[in-house]
Amino acid sequence: QVQLAESGGGLVQAGGSLRLSCAASGRTFSDYAMGWFRQAPGKEREFVAAIKWTGGITYYQDSVKGRFTISIDNAKNTVYLQMNSLKPEDTAVYYCAAVLGGNGRQREIYEYDYWGQGTQVTVSS
Repeated sequence: QVQLAESGGGLVQAGGSLRLSCAASGRTFSDYAMGWFRQAPGKEREFVAAIKWTGGITYYQDSVKGRFTISIDNAKNTVYLQMNSLKPEDTAVYYCAAVLGGNGRQREIYEYDYWGQGTQVTVSS
């Protein structure tokens, strides 16, 4: 069974950085794509970034391009989201997700098969 465990959230000032981690277990993930989503209070969950496990194809929401970077450490079975130049509007619970057979271009919630529990990111102004 696939398990995804996020970590690395916290409180940071605007302009600061955080690196989120998603430890994946229960499968060999070479045929998966991974995504990061976020959900702010009172808002719907939205796509942030995605990556194909093999080949490194990446895809970003426009508002995070140039600030966020998604990457994979194969040896650790871990997906990262490096977040720089953080803004108060980045405040949200961040979720990791996985889809079997994904090509790294999936940006809709329904396209993902597995989800983590989320990690809170709060950016103060």
